[in-house]
Amino acid sequence: MKTLIPILGDQLSPDLSALAGADPADSVLLMMEVADETGYVRHHRKKIVYILSAMRHHAAALTAAGWTVDYVRLDDPDAADSFTGEIARAIARHAPDRIVVTEAGEWRVAAMLDSWETLFGLPVDIRADTRFVASHADFADWARDRASLTMEYFYRLMRRRTDLLMEGDKPIGGRWNFDKENRKPAARDLLMPRPHIFPPDAITQAVIDLVEARFADHPGSLDGFDYAVTAEDAERQAAAFFAHALPHFGDYEDAMLTGERFLWHSILSPYINSGLLDPLDLCRRAEAEYRAGRAPLNSVEGYIRQIIGWREFMRGIYWREGPDYVDRNFLDHHRPLPGWYWTGDTDMHCLAEAIGQTMETAHAHHIQRLMVTGNFALLIGANPAAVHRWYLEVYVDAYEWVELPNTLGMSQFGDGGLVGSKPYISSGAYIDRMSDYCRHCRYDVKQRIGPDACPFNALYWDFIARHEDRLADNHRMAMPYRTWAKQSPEAQAATRAQAAAFLDSLDAGGDAGY
Repeated sequence: MKTLIPILGDQLSPDLSALAGADPADSVLLMMEVADETGYVRHHRKKIVYILSAMRHHAAALTAAGWTVDYVRLDDPDAADSFTGEIARAIARHAPDRIVVTEAGEWRVAAMLDSWETLFGLPVDIRADTRFVASHADFADWARDRASLTMEYFYRLMRRRTDLLMEGDKPIGGRWNFDKENRKPAARDLLMPRPHIFPPDAITQAVIDLVEARFADHPGSLDGFDYAVTAEDAERQAAAFFAHALPHFGDYEDAMLTGERFLWHSILSPYINSGLLDPLDLCRRAEAEYRAGRAPLNSVEGYIRQIIGWREFMRGIYWREGPDYVDRNFLDHHRPLPGWYWTGDTDMHCLAEAIGQTMETAHAHHIQRLMVTGNFALLIGANPAAVHRWYLEVYVDAYEWVELPNTLGMSQFGDGGLVGSKPYISSGAYIDRMSDYCRHCRYDVKQRIGPDACPFNALYWDFIARHEDRLADNHRMAMPYRTWAKQSPEAQAATRAQAAAFLDSLDAGGDAGY
């Protein structure tokens, strides 16, 4: 029986469930670069290079391991535009008796897989993606009958299931979560770890040339591409993180510094989300660093929580809520993103830094995403679907199943509190506390009113005022509403006029323009 096994671009794992029990002698692995996937949003050009190069390298590794790989390149003259079109062509070439495939990560691709059996008249075995701790059924069982879906409680279930950082049924250290210890601002350090860089080989350079020619209108720079594109090099990056960055990761997890792209972050999420690294293996290795006394508990717990907590929780929310989740807009926000979200050309230094490095590297860490670009988008009332699309476009690790709930739910509060219990907003004071950005900015973070006032300050209080009917009853918003109520009517009016002037200038295509 000949089996056709499609392998998608985020399934670059040697132990993929579709390969379980397969015999290389009667199996054909189909890997497809298709226009639909590279162009359904305007992906950052480095993101496209990373995915296509990693796919081509993975195909070479599979071939070397004895598999027959049918690889379709984007620039093949007869290439189809879609996965389904390439399946039809592969059936004509290989006459398989069945198709075996690991389930897709996103709704639109899952719909394609579901259609294949009817379209092609072949049995299609769609297998669960075993690279996750929780299956879809596991998450549904946990979520059933709960009044609220709090990630912390799901995370505790994942800790017990994996036995990570556990002593019997209790968490090591007596606490599940050490997040309060992970909020230190960073100072410049000549010994700050640097991630490995991986200069393009011939395969990657060919992809860069293809992307340069075909995606000139997509955002982002192609200069200095240095991501790992093989499992071996991704492993080198992981080893460097555990040896040099993990010990201080927790302390400075939320810190930001001008010109510092990575600080103590792992830079492993692209490799985890595409399949080059095993997320549970990384968690176990982080735990081993703690047990060996080489990394503190707050760093290791914080790292593990991001993977078996947030990452798994985001996937559960995505599949539970369904395709209409992307249209939710609890706060009724409709403003477009400023054009400089694609250039970083703004006088607000924090945004120029976060967006500038995003356009340069296709990377920014989670606080830059949540409390700089996401915070600003929420304060100005940007359409959450547009914000989601931007994040999906520009980040190398962004796949819709993990990016959409993080952006629309946690960052933009578009789901009204399903993912985050309150809007993640702040004035300039938070950014000043966690970074050195404000010291380099033309705006004054201490001022709320006037031509030099930090725009975040008036925007923050304007957000509080205009959403009082929706948010005043939220217990986590009680303090800012009490503070707002104590301000004089004249002070409130001046603050809101300042915010209105900024938003008017933004709508006119400016930066602030007071």
